[in-house]
Amino acid sequence: MLAQLIKIPHIITTNIEHPSVLETYKLLEKRKLAEISIVPVEQSGIIDPKKIKREIKNNTVLVSVMYANNEIGTIQPIREIAKEIKHWKKNQKSLFPLFHTDAVQAVNYLDLNVEKLGVDLLSLSGSKIEGAGRVGVLFKKAGVMLAPVFGGGDQEQGIRPGTENLLAILKFADALKLVENIKEKETKRLTSLRDYFIAKIQVLDPRISINGDLQNRLPNNVNVSFENIPSDLLVVELSSRGIMASAKSACKSKEAGGSYVIKAICKKPNGELGGVRFSLGHQTTKTDIDYTVQALKEILLKLKKWYN
Repeated sequence: MLAQLIKIPHIITTNIEHPSVLETYKLLEKRKLAEISIVPVEQSGIIDPKKIKREIKNNTVLVSVMYANNEIGTIQPIREIAKEIKHWKKNQKSLFPLFHTDAVQAVNYLDLNVEKLGVDLLSLSGSKIEGAGRVGVLFKKAGVMLAPVFGGGDQEQGIRPGTENLLAILKFADALKLVENIKEKETKRLTSLRDYFIAKIQVLDPRISINGDLQNRLPNNVNVSFENIPSDLLVVELSSRGIMASAKSACKSKEAGGSYVIKAICKKPNGELGGVRFSLGHQTTKTDIDYTVQALKEILLKLKKWYN
């Protein structure tokens, strides 16, 4: 009903969303199908819920904020944002905006209880869960009406036509159960390894900076910047030693320039804007961390000859 009354709907998001989300909203704006407000995060990589609320207008139909960032691992205050949106809707006596969160990076470690989070929509991807396969999930709160993405059938509650991939769906369900069973224990283990890794990195060189909040971040994520040393070069050097790291989101890895997520929180706009992301996993051990730290020590010693 509201969508019919609003000629140009308004969407609010942040400047560190995953490209699959951020670029979609930008495309909608380019095609004049929506008005987009992109709210900048703080230098910690975390959004201020009050800033989200200040952007809400009468034609705002959607607020979309990722649960956890894929590059710097920062965890967003989803519950607090939901409260701000709920407060605005109550005062305005409105059913909108709806609140969506991209929980793709959060699924292995954070609470996905949608009632506690206060979200209307939540998206997941099986690609981030070991053994889940290539399947996506969109939770929608009861009563939320969604238009089908294209025509052709009434599958998936009339939203997405086409024969369901039952095998992928079952694999995802089993993988999700497994994740829930080991989540608490694995989160504790990886948090300890992450903090150990960060402490070791920080004593290597005072010019090394950790990107993103040190506390409100995923247990498997360590993202660092090395002043004056190109991140791509560091990734190559690490790879030659059997250490897989990345300079930015895989979805943007072929684009020239630094990471837009690192740029969003960079304290030195004229300096190196790259970051190197290390992702810990089920098989990561303390021995792996020590090996990586020693490799970084050797690489930095080598590269300082050219980048001091």
